[in-house]
Amino acid sequence: MKVFISVDMEGISGVVYPDQVVDTGWEYQEARQLYIGDANAAVEGALEAGADDVIVADMHGRGFHFPLDKLHPRARYLMGSGHWPRFPFLEGADAMFLVGYHALHGTPAAVGDHTMSSAHWQDLWINGRLMGEVGIDAAIAGHSGVPVMLLTGDDKVCAEARGLLGTIETAEVKQSVARHRALVLPPGRAQDLILERARRAVERIGEIEPLQIAGPVEVRLRYASTDLAERHPSDGDRVVREDGRTVLYRGDDVLEALRRALT
Repeated sequence: MKVFISVDMEGISGVVYPDQVVDTGWEYQEARQLYIGDANAAVEGALEAGADDVIVADMHGRGFHFPLDKLHPRARYLMGSGHWPRFPFLEGADAMFLVGYHALHGTPAAVGDHTMSSAHWQDLWINGRLMGEVGIDAAIAGHSGVPVMLLTGDDKVCAEARGLLGTIETAEVKQSVARHRALVLPPGRAQDLILERARRAVERIGEIEPLQIAGPVEVRLRYASTDLAERHPSDGDRVVREDGRTVLYRGDDVLEALRRALT
């Protein structure tokens, strides 16, 4: 049984402040330990429930944040920059876990809310539905027939995931108060919760359907400025400039449309 685990940092237990998620200072070094702790808890839960192949992808920033001496010995780790294809080695997985995820851009009082690249664009719609990273990654997994079975993060992203994906397992490791403030569980308790929910998620494989979006697919991006939108010239068909900051990308399927928009 194969489980693919995608890990981001803003939703990791104990992470609430911007200095924790950029690679400078002691705050980041501490956050790296929390990062691998949550990831390894998900690995262990999957293994305890019967998984025999676990791949963990470092999907935060440049993709090289896991302390190498702390990697779980029974998992394999995808690390490094270059985020397309977004999930190589996903094919054939029985389940996907989203660990340490955050709510989509504009979610009130959510820790670290944003979607992908807040410096370049803020909002993304797939076939008219506003999506954050939960929806984007679940759609990519769904294209390969892989269901998202577990999500961990704050209460806002857990609610977002259940609203989009149904009764998946969630591990709420913090309750958001503001964008940089939350009521957090101690790391040990949070990781115990993640392990428990990861185990249950594997045991429930088959109960949740993948998020499959029928083609053709339109992905609409709203850029932060007109000059950023101008870098994506319209061809009148597959790429269409709708207004000063909005560009529409079309594809025969969700993977093609997202690739065109995100690369």
